[in-house]
Amino acid sequence: MAASRPGPESGTFDISTGTAELRADRDGGWLLAVNGVQSSHIDPDRPELLDFEYMRQAVAAVEDRWPDRDEPLRVLHLGAAACALPRALAHGYPQSRHVAVEVDAELARLSREWFDLPRAPRLRIRVGDAREVVESLREGTRDVVIRDAFASSVTPRHLMTAEFTESVRRVLTADGLYIANCGDRRDLVSARSEVATIASVFTRVALIADPSMFKGRRSGNIIVIASDGPLPDSPALERRLRADPEPARLLSGADARAFGSGTVLRDGDA
Repeated sequence: MAASRPGPESGTFDISTGTAELRADRDGGWLLAVNGVQSSHIDPDRPELLDFEYMRQAVAAVEDRWPDRDEPLRVLHLGAAACALPRALAHGYPQSRHVAVEVDAELARLSREWFDLPRAPRLRIRVGDAREVVESLREGTRDVVIRDAFASSVTPRHLMTAEFTESVRRVLTADGLYIANCGDRRDLVSARSEVATIASVFTRVALIADPSMFKGRRSGNIIVIASDGPLPDSPALERRLRADPEPARLLSGADARAFGSGTVLRDGDA
């Protein structure tokens, strides 16, 4: 008889980059915080259930772009934590293949130990720096690249520059999607520069966020979607975003580009 897999348990754990705290919630889910920042929420019995609104927005964008759930999507996730988003997309697209890049080796090991994550080739966790992994991949080998990588509450700068974005574009198919989770404060300085940077590389960009986020009334997350092909921008997507428990707005076309009024970020800048 095979040995049973250890289940999750509440506690604080030493990981390669600091500490991870795992706590059970009242509904049977588990919330993971990495160095004090909430990073993943997983319901062991419902992989499709995503507690973080920006993850629901990313899934909505993918599902709008590829409504056929039999699509054999090849998805690269930059930033994994407990793999909530890769797990949800692997569940929604059974023929898809996912690689989740996690910089923290011990966190990757614990996530596999705690949760019943899909096994390779459906979901492979690769330990390493996200930029180094992207730069090592062959051209045109991914349909979707999702960047959800943070150090504390900030995206590492080397994952925000035009040069990095060009590397992402190189590994995407001609009509592939780049989805970047941009966290920012109310002044939106970082988010506007991120949008300007991504728009300098890709032909089309769209944005998803709480309407008050676009107006600079709160801090939070903006999902940037970029492609040289079609973007998810259907009326059905807009309705889905408005009907979410945390309603969001889709900004596309000239409005999305106008939001990107910041400075394009480059590797050589201070």
